[in-house]
Amino acid sequence: MEEKELESNDGLKITANMSTAVLYDYMVHHSYTSAEGILGTCFGVLGLIIFAKTQYPLYLLIGLVLIFYLPVNLRYRAALAMHKNPAFKKPLEYSFGREGFTVRQGEESGEISWDKCTKAVSTRLSIVIYTGKKNASILPRKDIGDDLGELISCISEHMDQRKIRIRF
Repeated sequence: MEEKELESNDGLKITANMSTAVLYDYMVHHSYTSAEGILGTCFGVLGLIIFAKTQYPLYLLIGLVLIFYLPVNLRYRAALAMHKNPAFKKPLEYSFGREGFTVRQGEESGEISWDKCTKAVSTRLSIVIYTGKKNASILPRKDIGDDLGELISCISEHMDQRKIRIRF
């Protein structure tokens, strides 16, 4: 895929600035839509139910740890990533086209074709385009602004509808 080909297409460009809140929002969504996140929460709730029936404090402790550990840990990891990862300190520039999209940061750039995108989802603070199980392009809604409809339209046009879970 040639860079000129991507730029000459529909021309949607978005500059994304990562923040701790946006990264945390992505991490929470990613974790709680996985089997581990759902099971952990279910076991935590089960621990609270057993505590309510038995009044045995160990079940209360287990339930609370299972329910609250993941979000607290994710908030810490998001803040740590923002602090330690230099890639999050500079904005990413996305250019969307018919064949895929280009991501630029400074002198570095990469191209991703639409057929490499595994799914697209929305969170409260962002639109996320997955390019693998743990790789994703995170586009903060505040940076998308008035182009949200155009971005969703572009994604919908080029990706399989079964891979898209985006809500306004």
